[in-house]
Amino acid sequence: MMNDISCKQEIKQITIPTPFAVGDVHTYIIITDKVTLVDAGVKTMEAWEVFQRELSSHGLKVLDIDQVVVTHHHPDHVGLLDYFPANIPVYGHKRAHPWMTQDQRYFSTHEAYYKELFERMGVEERFYPVLDAIDKPLRFACQRGLTSFVGEGDRLDGLANWRIMETPGHASSHLVLFDETSGTLIGGDLILADISPNPLVEPPYVDEAERKKAMLEYIHSIEKMKRLPIKRVLPGHGDIVKNVPVLLETRLKQQDKRANKVLNYLKNQPATAYEICQFLFKSVYEKQLLLTLSETIGQIDYLLDKGLIIEDATSKPYTYTAGGK
Repeated sequence: MMNDISCKQEIKQITIPTPFAVGDVHTYIIITDKVTLVDAGVKTMEAWEVFQRELSSHGLKVLDIDQVVVTHHHPDHVGLLDYFPANIPVYGHKRAHPWMTQDQRYFSTHEAYYKELFERMGVEERFYPVLDAIDKPLRFACQRGLTSFVGEGDRLDGLANWRIMETPGHASSHLVLFDETSGTLIGGDLILADISPNPLVEPPYVDEAERKKAMLEYIHSIEKMKRLPIKRVLPGHGDIVKNVPVLLETRLKQQDKRANKVLNYLKNQPATAYEICQFLFKSVYEKQLLLTLSETIGQIDYLLDKGLIIEDATSKPYTYTAGGK
């Protein structure tokens, strides 16, 4: 549905259904001297019909949209771009581009990357068929790329008060838009009211040798947001966030608590990443292996970064032991 969000300029929230467990996704229309769409929903006919209907209810149509900004490359934020006019400018972080164009040179490396990751983590071979469907959700994504890349500190025509900020973590391509006049943040999936976003493991970007450490980037992005005078967050999912400093502090404390749970587990015995995943997620890991492995790798990265655990990488699977600094 479309809701008015009171502000000095007009901002409209359009809520679109998705086929994913996360549920509905929010997109935003910013109306100034230009009409800017932030994020573009998921590629299903239901989503497209809902989007057009909600635009129409406010006297707008797709052709009225002057430009699109995507907060990150996940399918539920870019999919409907395939139904937009070919000449509409689409802005986002350069790391979103190969995902959005579904660059087969890039994707061809994914299965081998994840297989080696599974071996390093000690994942049981019965789960290896999961890798065959690793990119399956991309059928709900677009197959068109960005027309221009934007990054830290950039501003766009029609968004005079809005500053683009890089906030990797949930995705390496993640951006937010901050309205310095009203204190409004359009936050994508960085800051959500009810859940902590999963910092997802991604294969190394084009021409990079190492993967980004998503959890460390996520924490850095949250710390960065703490330094801003944010009055409210318009999120990609769920309710608008108003008590922002409290929520950000809660997210950091929750992360520290999860990491301590892993550390205490490792004080009793060395373990592989897969064993840590089983400990953290019990039966859930069976159904959501990639999500739970991403979270587990995030905790390992966090503890290694703090010097609280030691990695033995002399053979596969790698093992982890409490100790260090």
